[in-house]
Amino acid sequence: MTAELVRGQNHPLSQARLEIRVSAGKPVVAGATLGDEHGKVHGVEWVAHPGAPTLPGLEVSRQAAADHRLAVDLDAVPEAVHRISVLLALPTGVGGPVRFGGLAAPFLAVTGLDGAEIASYTITGLETESAVVALELYRRPGAWKVRAIGQGYAGGLVELLTDQGLSEANCLATGINDAVAQGMARSVPAPHAATGSYGTQTPDTPGRPTTPYGTQGTPAPVAPQGAQEPDPGTVGEPAAATPAVGGPINYSHPGRQTAAPPPPPPTAPPAQPGQPAQPVAGDATGWSMDERLYNQVWGMFEDLARTTAAYRSAVDFADSRMEKELDQVLSDPRSRIGGQGDAARDAAQAKHAQLVDQARAALDRDLAQLTAESDVVEPALPPAYARWDNPVWHGYRVPMEIPMAVRLGDLHLPEAALLRIPMLVRLPLERGLWIDAGRADSLDGSYVDSHEVKRLAMETAVAHAARLLAVYPAGEFTVHVLDPAGTGTQALAPLVHTGVLAEPPAVGAAGVSQVLGRLTQRVDLVQMAVRGGAPDALPPGFDTSEQLLIVNDFPHGFDDRAVTQLRYLADEGPRVGVHLMMVADREEASAYGPLLDPLWRSLLRLTPVPDDHLADPWVGHAWTYEPSLAPAGSQVLRQVLAQVAKARTK
Repeated sequence: MTAELVRGQNHPLSQARLEIRVSAGKPVVAGATLGDEHGKVHGVEWVAHPGAPTLPGLEVSRQAAADHRLAVDLDAVPEAVHRISVLLALPTGVGGPVRFGGLAAPFLAVTGLDGAEIASYTITGLETESAVVALELYRRPGAWKVRAIGQGYAGGLVELLTDQGLSEANCLATGINDAVAQGMARSVPAPHAATGSYGTQTPDTPGRPTTPYGTQGTPAPVAPQGAQEPDPGTVGEPAAATPAVGGPINYSHPGRQTAAPPPPPPTAPPAQPGQPAQPVAGDATGWSMDERLYNQVWGMFEDLARTTAAYRSAVDFADSRMEKELDQVLSDPRSRIGGQGDAARDAAQAKHAQLVDQARAALDRDLAQLTAESDVVEPALPPAYARWDNPVWHGYRVPMEIPMAVRLGDLHLPEAALLRIPMLVRLPLERGLWIDAGRADSLDGSYVDSHEVKRLAMETAVAHAARLLAVYPAGEFTVHVLDPAGTGTQALAPLVHTGVLAEPPAVGAAGVSQVLGRLTQRVDLVQMAVRGGAPDALPPGFDTSEQLLIVNDFPHGFDDRAVTQLRYLADEGPRVGVHLMMVADREEASAYGPLLDPLWRSLLRLTPVPDDHLADPWVGHAWTYEPSLAPAGSQVLRQVLAQVAKARTK
């Protein structure tokens, strides 16, 4: 159970290897200092920051970002270190906020490597401060604890570092800000001087993915700002009592740095002079190959978002510049007609074409590198991340552990329609899914028959359910189906015939009432056990696996009581392992009016046909989502489900 800390409160840490996750809403700099038993920082080599992100037992992010992951290995921290202070600061000189009072309250969570939160802290009460000591991990005889600090400094990093006893605070703060500025400049190649200033901010992340990554994940033309999902980095063994700064960093992709904890990731073959490094699968950071691939896919998503935003911003700049120059020509009556006006118009249009061509060349260069990376990464993905046509499914075996995430489809942008980025959502699911079976128009403008949409929606739901069953260990994921009118019989055949369902699909109002009542009771029991501090005191034989309820043809077969129970499951179920997958047309439930609005908002909307409905509020992109379905005529779905059913019987 997560401990929600208030300022000054502490909580014991039962694990040595941790992640500290930061969510600030806007790009911030994350760092950490190592202190002795008195809290004193003995030198710049005791500070982890974007310019020197790696210390023994600790790695921080290399860029300013809205979301960070800091990797900590308490067993690898030198004996001389008794305190690890986590710092947040606003980057300077990049046109962003200058005080924390203008941001949403920063949120920090200390988690285990499985993602389970141990303690969390929301920093409130900040106003003029531009730097803050958020948390500290401190050593007590035989144990480590975390304490919520929330101490802000209006003087920024200089004042904060000086307060921690660092005599070189001014110089170090300048170096940190320089490293952040350089990291942002690397995120998007700087435009040619003639193009003006353009750039991008990256998405707020499945979750923030939420972007498609949440967290996943990450507006208008501004100076370049990288908000890449930070990587939990290298955590080395201490060689001496004094922390050592990490070694050089290899770049395998423009705009993204990688340095992974042990075991080391694959290294790319050396590049020819003047040529970009060859991409390899798993070159991001992480404790396992699955985590490295997840972070690499997330980095590809951010890189595509950045370079596309930079291109669009450059085109907008070129358009506005040409309009301004043409307005100047037309404002002078003497130049409206005749050779002088024509020459001015031709010059403005030529300059516009030059700027657009320069931006397109930069975009094409980045797209070529991303495509090369995708061609390497896609075949290397594990089943949880892979498309159904990936050969990895032919060697499928029921896993022993739950993966970090699961693939729910692909994402792409109009500028790179052939480049698909896997849409990975973290597990366990934090919100339900809504497969929209309503009327849909295809992206090419053609009309899609409503019956065909409903059929595809149910097939999409079955494909998602099959994947979830396949990526969980045997017996740790249970699927229930409500099909009141029996309209999903054909699409549900792979689940029914392989025997992976908990029971046959429930039909009619009586079946709906029975299943909803049982799952509602389950949520109540688990909540009471958790609140009572006795999660192990559940009834004998209680099924502790994650539960998924697929609801087809809502609201057919639902009375008012059933609708209330469904809303309850959507709100309270995910916290105790009960998840919804709605296959429904919102217009068919319009009779309930605003009563169901919270239900739809609580679910992640997916479509059975390609649709550009996934908004990226930070950079302003509308990502096109395409569901992940098994190839036509393929038996891979049934073969995988048969192995799942066989593993359950054993």
